[in-house]
Amino acid sequence: MRGRAMAAVAVSTLGIMAGPGTAVAADNQPPSQPLISELKTDFKACATGADAQYVGQPPALTAVLRDPDAVPPVAVMLTAEFEMWWQDPQGEEQRRSFSPSYQSLSGSVQRWQVPSDIPADTPISWRVRASDGTAWSPWSSDGEGAPCRFVFDNESPLPATVTSTDYPAEVWKDGVGVYGSFHVDSPSDDVVEYKYGFLGGPYDSAKPDTPGGPVTIRHLPLRSGPDRLEVYPVDRSGRRAGPTTYTFLVNNGRAPVARWKLADATGSRTAAAESGPAARAGTGVAFGSAAPSGTGLTSTARLDGSSRGFLTPNAPVVTPGKTFGVGGWVRPERTDRAMPVVSQDAGTTGPGFTLGLRTPAGAPVWSFEIGGTKISGGAPEAGEWAYVLGLYDAETGTARLYVNGHETGTAAKATPWAENGNLQIGRARGKDGYRNRWQGEIGDVRVYDRVVVPEELTRLANRAAQSIGHWSLESATDGASPEEQGGQELRLGGGSSIFTEAPECDLLDPDCVPAPSPLNGKGHLELDGNDGYAATKNPVVDTSDSFTLAVRVRLTDREPAGPMTVLSQAGEHANAFKLRYVPAEYRWQLVMTHADAPDAPETVVASIASPDCGEGPGQRLAIVYDDATDQVRLYLDGYTNADATATFRSAWKSTGGLQVGRTTVGDGWGEYLHGAVDEIQAFAGVLSDRDIPALGT
Repeated sequence: MRGRAMAAVAVSTLGIMAGPGTAVAADNQPPSQPLISELKTDFKACATGADAQYVGQPPALTAVLRDPDAVPPVAVMLTAEFEMWWQDPQGEEQRRSFSPSYQSLSGSVQRWQVPSDIPADTPISWRVRASDGTAWSPWSSDGEGAPCRFVFDNESPLPATVTSTDYPAEVWKDGVGVYGSFHVDSPSDDVVEYKYGFLGGPYDSAKPDTPGGPVTIRHLPLRSGPDRLEVYPVDRSGRRAGPTTYTFLVNNGRAPVARWKLADATGSRTAAAESGPAARAGTGVAFGSAAPSGTGLTSTARLDGSSRGFLTPNAPVVTPGKTFGVGGWVRPERTDRAMPVVSQDAGTTGPGFTLGLRTPAGAPVWSFEIGGTKISGGAPEAGEWAYVLGLYDAETGTARLYVNGHETGTAAKATPWAENGNLQIGRARGKDGYRNRWQGEIGDVRVYDRVVVPEELTRLANRAAQSIGHWSLESATDGASPEEQGGQELRLGGGSSIFTEAPECDLLDPDCVPAPSPLNGKGHLELDGNDGYAATKNPVVDTSDSFTLAVRVRLTDREPAGPMTVLSQAGEHANAFKLRYVPAEYRWQLVMTHADAPDAPETVVASIASPDCGEGPGQRLAIVYDDATDQVRLYLDGYTNADATATFRSAWKSTGGLQVGRTTVGDGWGEYLHGAVDEIQAFAGVLSDRDIPALGT
């Protein structure tokens, strides 16, 4: 038969051959009825009955054709016939059909691109059947099948309208951290979706309950200034209108509803409020305690952990069920028990929320608990400052915890408490009264009635780095190079000297040999690699706290016998850190020791390649240790990478002076540097990635 002959040709062409003794059916079966589930209108599923797929252009109709005789190794080639029909404005039926000029294997897709002259806004039905050259399949609409239907929509919807009472157009309104509603509608009755985007995000879509209906978009402004909403209506055919741009102006975030700096005079029994009610202080509260450096705070309050160590405004501050954020600077004196920072009573049975420190399974964590939901994370350390903040977003019903400006733990849904009671600082109520109490410092407690956004969290938790030393190394008097602000000097020893800029000679003089230039400015420190060094008498940076150190260095010997140290600072038995060049690897290394003990292990916490082996114009190196996150970073010429970033949790306070060009080795000194050193800068605190590139220039 002709169909079977074509099949044989296809088998031969494809290299699919029947094996010896393979039985081939003697009776030809007609192709299978095309399945509705395998018919598509422009990649959209077949719509039947009263439904129709709306398309924005004349569609491509596709179908998968199958033949029951196509059982490997037998292949069957099939031809499709498509048919479509509709009623014209005069009520006459119009019908068209199409058969591709090609055949395809059973199981493959046949396609008809509908001509462009089909009528718009008219329901059009279509069906398909298959032929193997001998027999036809039933139409896809026969029996339990049905015709597919589509409507060609050749008009785009009209632009949307946008209004908002929360953020009226071109008017300065509420502000950062406060949700607002935007009402979006369209004159077109076939809009099924509104795609939208705010300036800088988010970008999303909203669907009306009925075609052409309105939607309400909720938005949380994250920054102050002009903002913009762009909306694109999309109709059921996928056509999109041009954008509607709605510009609104966002104020800064509202000030806290209550704020206590806790920087009151020693002996005070009341904490003054920047906003909200003043707070009564128990006798276990001592004002005038230390404040975290780089924050602008002058002092904090120390709570002694006793029943008298608390503060309260004797009034509620947080409204149950509403959005709020609460946080402050804290430094625990111990981490072996639960200690609340801030809470609010919920009647007499317990707290509505508690922000503080917990010790589940004996391991201390920061915690924010609200309505039975606990979010925990971070690693509190005794004697270490941290900025902690708990946030409950009533819009999403979600609670979050932030430590030092970063989200910690896993956000979770929370059910707020119902009863309202007094806010408490340093204690939390239990069923039997106040039990857990804070021991340590607390400062700058703030309570917000809105969302505290990421930019604000970074600012609240920021500790600005303070310059504590800068040695330009351009001169030396009596063997010492001064610190620029009159701090402790760097005393030169062994084979060290200050190289200064030589007077220029006449370039026309044949004997003129231009002198080399200093690394930076008018001079630098030269070290001979044998016993040359420079050192301060006392420590420069507190290696147990956050610090930044920067230096400019140029190696004279690119292949020394062993490592050469640029900077180090030691304790009694070990180096807290050493920054060195390792010639075997052509890399700079930052090595830190886990304790001030003779046998304490050392760890190469950061490493970065030196492209020119430290020669040429010199290289700028910087060490950044962030005690709040236990992160260490090493920078080369202002940049760092994954190999130069690590976590180190064993920092300790060194007692020795800063060493330039050497480090302790056993009971003596070693790893002397052969090269030039300049622009040593030291900071208490962490410099940001954007500040590092400027060091040493």
